[in-house]
Amino acid sequence: MSRELNKDLILQFYKAFDDRKMDEALELLAPNFVAHMAGMPAPLNGEEFKEFGLSFYLAFSEGQHSFDRVIVSEDQVVTCGTFTALHSGSFQGLPPTEKRISLAVMHIDRLADGKIVEHWGQGDALGLMQQLGIVFLPGPKLLPHILKNIVAKVLTSKG
Repeated sequence: MSRELNKDLILQFYKAFDDRKMDEALELLAPNFVAHMAGMPAPLNGEEFKEFGLSFYLAFSEGQHSFDRVIVSEDQVVTCGTFTALHSGSFQGLPPTEKRISLAVMHIDRLADGKIVEHWGQGDALGLMQQLGIVFLPGPKLLPHILKNIVAKVLTSKG
């Protein structure tokens, strides 16, 4: 396929997802599709990617991808931009917050024979968690250092 057709197919995939036409988006995946997602311990096959996509789709309504950059290189399309949505459903055990979210995303999709065969996805997970109000607590190795600094600041401010 030509570079322009590859670009059009990838943009069609993300538009179908945004338009909540999940079946239309999934039809663009090859039977041997594999997804490499940041934070996932192992690649996802097509069915696992579908489950991941559906969980995100159900948790975040009004989703829109806005790409600042679309770079096409032979059989790969790189999309860089922003995903915005409303957190209106349960997400990884967190009840809906009704907060609007905006996160930076970057994808690399590889195509063959008019289908997406491989996907690499990176999203700003930390930014998403912060926007949803999830607070990260320091681990046991970091906590003593934080407490030491707090005590030092309190003692020096009284002196």
